[in-house]
Amino acid sequence: MKGSGFGVVVDIIVGLVGAMIGGFLSSHLGLGGVGDHGLIMSIVIAVMGAVILTFFLRLVTANRSANL
Repeated sequence: MKGSGFGVVVDIIVGLVGAMIGGFLSSHLGLGGVGDHGLIMSIVIAVMGAVILTFFLRLVTANRSANL
């Protein structure tokens, strides 16, 4: 995603929490849990969850005038 992050430690935490959110969403959307897929699909699910969480965090914390 474009822009600077939140710092190394917070970026790692956001990535881990986002991966858990991705696994939660995939299991509740009927795609199966993360353990039901291979390594590559599990990584894709984790990355998508982290991207979704980062997107929402930036919506909440970003300076709205800088995004216009």
